Amino acid sequence: MMKFPGYSLISSFTPFHCIILKKQRRLSALDLSSNNPTKSRRTLSVCATKQQLHNINTQIEMGGQQYRPPLFSVAPMMEWTDTHYRTVARIISKHAWLYTEMLAAETIVYQQENLDRFLAFPSEQHPIVLQIGGNNLDNIAKATQLANAYGYDEINLNCGCPSAKVAGHGCFGVRLMLDPKFVGEAMSVIAANTDVPVSVKCRIGVDDHDSYNELCDFIYKVSSLSPTKHFVIHSRKALLNGISPADNRRIPPLKYEYYYALLRDFPDLRFTINGGIDCVDEVNAALREGAHGVMVGRAAFNNLWSTLAHVDSAVYGVPNSGLTRRKVLEQYQVYGDAVLGTYGNNRPNIRELIKPLFGLFYCEPGNNLWKRKADAAFLMKNITTVKSFFEETLVTIPDAVLDSPVAELPSGRKDLFANVRGLLPPPYETRAEEVVLYAAQYQA
Repeated sequence: MMKFPGYSLISSFTPFHCIILKKQRRLSALDLSSNNPTKSRRTLSVCATKQQLHNINTQIEMGGQQYRPPLFSVAPMMEWTDTHYRTVARIISKHAWLYTEMLAAETIVYQQENLDRFLAFPSEQHPIVLQIGGNNLDNIAKATQLANAYGYDEINLNCGCPSAKVAGHGCFGVRLMLDPKFVGEAMSVIAANTDVPVSVKCRIGVDDHDSYNELCDFIYKVSSLSPTKHFVIHSRKALLNGISPADNRRIPPLKYEYYYALLRDFPDLRFTINGGIDCVDEVNAALREGAHGVMVGRAAFNNLWSTLAHVDSAVYGVPNSGLTRRKVLEQYQVYGDAVLGTYGNNRPNIRELIKPLFGLFYCEPGNNLWKRKADAAFLMKNITTVKSFFEETLVTIPDAVLDSPVAELPSGRKDLFANVRGLLPPPYETRAEEVVLYAAQYQA
């Protein structure tokens, strides 16, 4: 049976062998010091059963809400996974776990008068994870406290971004992997200031610090120094020699064997695999191989419909809802016109609201013409609403595309995890003195 550290069994059902897991809640320092009742958690009504790979149906209870486990999640992507993208993603998939863009702790702290613009989200976006970045413990603590009122379901620390702005000048992101003691302290600070689970997203290494033992040292030290039980592993190392983030997603080789070795060597932790997985068929291949969860990045944006429309049925075993792209656009239009210009200074504008839809017709007839017509419509003075934008541009998309149900599940690469078990590195062994040292530091 798959374990979910940080959750406890509260009930079971037959004949479906369902289990419900209840989060072991932790009072935050903010809750203990506040005289005001905590803001109520936003809710999302979600169906109660799912078919696990071993015919086990599982739910996670977060606060008062029940969600399916994070078997599938959409990666945090700067300038991509904003609240508008997450809204359309949730319309398409009710059960995928969604991550915010990375928000710097300093941004949250210094924008206290404008927090809604950065942290607010529609209740339908649950389950949702807030990813923060930073290298200042005080700001990380304050940012966590300020985020509590918004009701995120998990808080994740970015230890994987290789961009020069973040890992270079900013001295956080993937560069934090070189300082596991600080990461452990940061995760303890986050956990002390929230009552939701905490997690880390990281790479398998940095530059020449790329051995399996060094990755294990990082995982071991962070989990020993803090309550962190969930790690999202991008199965490539990062190169900090000036190459672009795009090249860092392409040049370093994928080493899925490191991920699967972590499952062997840290059985009490939960790991989500990330990197190079481009469709739901490949997601299921990773899960069949034993992955606890799978995170998909660019494919969930660039090929929005074909990726997310299969998640609920193919990953979670939910009957097909009959959703079509026309129905998605009808729901998104209501959202878009409701939030248009609400930030002030004409933000969000039509262009920002339409951006997440550019992957909806990927490889379909009329897609390229629709994008060209969209570019022209952005400049038209009479296009003042999402509704008027759709009326102007969607004439290029055939009704057969707009009204067709989800197609058959596209096949993925069959050799993606071939012989991964035969490539596993030797088991990780921690020196006894390190166990005593880090256990003492955590207890202190």
